[in-house]
Amino acid sequence: MTDKFKAVLFDLDGTLLDSNMEAFLSPYLKLISARVANIMPPQEFVAQLMRATERMIANDGQVTNEELFAAAFYPAIGRPRAEMEPIFEAFYAEDCPVLRQYTKRKPEARRVVQRVFDLGYDVAITTNPLFPATAVMQRLAWAGVDDFPYRLVTTYENSRYCKPNPRYFEDVAARLGHPTGACLMVGDEDMDMAGALAGCPTFLVQSSSTQAVSGMPAPAYRGALEDVLALLE
Repeated sequence: MTDKFKAVLFDLDGTLLDSNMEAFLSPYLKLISARVANIMPPQEFVAQLMRATERMIANDGQVTNEELFAAAFYPAIGRPRAEMEPIFEAFYAEDCPVLRQYTKRKPEARRVVQRVFDLGYDVAITTNPLFPATAVMQRLAWAGVDDFPYRLVTTYENSRYCKPNPRYFEDVAARLGHPTGACLMVGDEDMDMAGALAGCPTFLVQSSSTQAVSGMPAPAYRGALEDVLALLE
């Protein structure tokens, strides 16, 4: 373990799990809107779902992402939360597992996470907290890394900010009890590199989702996922 870092923050999609969120999103929206087709037109449902998601991305920290979503979404579709939440729960229990086919396991992911734990670092899963815990835990299982004792896994229930807001990274570091400068953010997208705006050193893992975005800080480090270990050891 180096003195430089105390915690490692792993993004999930594209980093520990071989997945492209854009490719994943289309079948996800198709399946979840089918659940409510008897209540409202799928196109209208998806439009309101995306608007509520944009509200979560802009969350200023006053309430959790879950509560902000509820306040934005349920009144917009004219349906009570008590009616809709069981539908969502059934979707995540019964339909969401089907989406595994749009992802692939990275054989090196488990070995890397295990080694980071063995080296004594605090480890957090810092996937953008736009989904409930059940959806995040399923994707961790698809990646083969769901059974580690993470200090934190960010979900829409326990988070008040989203990437790329620097406050998201500040909040994660504070909850881990470390300064941001001691938290290495490992991810594959520009929104992960936004950790640098909060003072987090960043490591870019190249994936199909990686894009060069103007104005976003360049990563401090870059390489394959396994290369993180050389830096930490």
